[in-house]
Amino acid sequence: MKGLATRCAEAERGVAVALEAFPCDLQQQLDQFMDGRIDGSILKLYTLHWPQDRWEEYEPLLNYCRDNGIKLIACGTPLEVKRTVQADGIRGLSKAERQEYAPPAGSGFISGFSSISGRSLIDKISSARDSPFGPTSYLSAQARVVDDYTMSQIILKELNGGDTSRMLIVITGASHVIYGSRGIGVPARVSKKMPKKDQVVVLLDPERQSIRREGEIPVADFLWYSAAKPCSRNCFDRAEIARVMNAAGRRPEALPQDLQKGIDLGVVSPEILQNFFDLEKYPVMSELIHRFQGFRERLLADPKFLQRLAIEEAISITTTLLAQYERRKGRFFEEIDYVLTDTIRGSVVDFFTVWLPAPTISVLSYADDGSGESLEFVKGLLGSLPDNAFQKNVLGQNWNMKQRVAAVLVGGLKLASVGFISSVGAGASSDLLYAARGVLKSSVNAEAGRKRSPIWKSAAVYSCFLGTSANLRYQIIAGLVEHRLGESLATSYNQPLLASLLSFVARTVNSYWGTQQWVDLARYTGLQKTKEVPPVEATAPPAETSQLATPPAETSQLATPPAETSQLEDGRTEVQNLDDNSNQSSG
Repeated sequence: MKGLATRCAEAERGVAVALEAFPCDLQQQLDQFMDGRIDGSILKLYTLHWPQDRWEEYEPLLNYCRDNGIKLIACGTPLEVKRTVQADGIRGLSKAERQEYAPPAGSGFISGFSSISGRSLIDKISSARDSPFGPTSYLSAQARVVDDYTMSQIILKELNGGDTSRMLIVITGASHVIYGSRGIGVPARVSKKMPKKDQVVVLLDPERQSIRREGEIPVADFLWYSAAKPCSRNCFDRAEIARVMNAAGRRPEALPQDLQKGIDLGVVSPEILQNFFDLEKYPVMSELIHRFQGFRERLLADPKFLQRLAIEEAISITTTLLAQYERRKGRFFEEIDYVLTDTIRGSVVDFFTVWLPAPTISVLSYADDGSGESLEFVKGLLGSLPDNAFQKNVLGQNWNMKQRVAAVLVGGLKLASVGFISSVGAGASSDLLYAARGVLKSSVNAEAGRKRSPIWKSAAVYSCFLGTSANLRYQIIAGLVEHRLGESLATSYNQPLLASLLSFVARTVNSYWGTQQWVDLARYTGLQKTKEVPPVEATAPPAETSQLATPPAETSQLATPPAETSQLEDGRTEVQNLDDNSNQSSG
C-alpha cells in the first residue's frame, strides 16, 4: 500500500481504498474515523461480526489511510440484507432492497459469461461442501451475486463521480474477483459497464490446487504470496508432487508417515521431496532419513548437515587428543582411560552444539493432530520458534523479533541442560575410573594427594558457559555463517567449495576461541588454579640439611616413593581437571 501511494503521489494521482469488510451502511462511521471524530476503538465496535483477529489485520491499513489522507470506501453488503438472502433468497428482500442490492430482473446471475471446460464458473469457485448455507447451495450463490452486484455498483459510482485519474484499490474475497473480466464477479460487472477501464486482479496467497483448475483462462493477473500469512494447507500443487513421485518410481505408501501426511495436506514442496529422493541414493543417508525423524528434518533442510557435524567432531577430537597428549606426555597411554572419557564426553557435547541450532523442516506441526492436551501447549510453543535466531523464514512461518529472541533463550536452556548432565556424568565416570585404578594398583594410595573440582560446581559453571557463550556462537555459525552466507555462496554464486571452506574455518576459530573463554572462566570461578613454582631459595636449605644429617636423609629416601606417587597422582589429577574443563570448552 505504501509503495502504491508513493508512486501515485509521484505521478500526481490520487488513491482510494474500497473495503468489502465494511458494509456500505458504515460509510458514515468510516468518514468519522478519517476526520478524527472517532478513534479505532470506537470503529472496532461496529465490526463485532468479524472473525477473530480480523481487526488486527485491518487496523494498520486503516491507520495508514487516515494518516495519509487516503479515502476509505465501504462497499460491502449490509448485514441485514446478506442474512435475508442467505435465509430466504433474493425474493425475501423488500422491493426497495431488491432495487438497490440485487441485479435487475431477467439479467441472470451469469448472463454473458461462458463456462470453462463445460462447467459453470459457479462450480469452479465453490467448494465441495453441501449444506443449506454452504458455498454450493443455491441460496449461497444468490448471496454471492448480491455481494458482487453491490460492490460493482459502489465502485462504478466512485469511478464515475470522483477523480477519473484516481487509482481505486478494492480489497475483497478471492471468489468475487477470480478470473477477472472473464469471470462472473466484480471485475466482469465493472468491465461490462466501463469496458475501457483498466483493471488488474491480484490474488493474495491462493491455494495451489485452486490455481490448477483455471484451465486456459488465467485465474488472476498476478499471484502474491506473502510471508506474513502462514500457509498450513494446499501450499503446493499435488500434480507437481505426483510428477516427482513418478520420476522417482516411488509411491506415497513407501515414505515415512510424516511425509505422507504432509503430502496429503499439501505442505511438502516438490523440492523437499526431490531432496529426499536424492538423499536415498546414499546408503548411510537413506538409513538415517528413514529410521530417525531428527536426521530427516535436518538433512531435508540442510543436505550438508552431516558434513558440518563431521567437521565439528573432527576438530573437537583432534584438538582434544593433542591437548591431552601435550599435558600428559609420557603418561598418555597409561592414562588412556581418562583420555577416552574426556574425549567421548567432549564429542557428545559437540554433537548437541551442532544438532540443536541446526535448521529443520518439519511437517508434524501440520500433520500431527493426535497429541494429548497436556503436551499441546509445549509443542505449540516450541514449534512456533525457529531453530536458531538467524534462521530464514520457511513455509508457514514468519518469525518476528520476539520469537527469535525466545529461540536464543530456549536454545540456551537446552545447551545448559546438556552441559550440566554431561559434566555430572564426566565427574561420576572420573570417580569410578579413579576408584578402579586404586583397586587394580593396590600398592598405590589412590586418594593420596588427589585434587579435583567439585562435581556440582563444575556442572553449574559449565552449563552456564554452554547456555550463554557457546549457545550464541553456535547460533551465529548455524544461522548466519552457514545457513545464510554459506547457502548464498553455494546457490547464488555457485561456490559450494568456498561455502564448505567457510564452514570449516568458522568452526575451527570457534573451537579455539571457545577453549580460551572456558579456561578464563574456569580460572575466574576457581575450577582451575595456576600452579606456582616455588622459588629456588626456599628449597635450598632443606636440601643442605638432608645432606648433613644422615639419618633424616635415609628417612627422606624411604619416604621418596610415596612422595613420587603423590606427585604423579597429583599431576595426573590436576591435568585431568584441566583437560576436563578444556574438553568442556569444545562447546
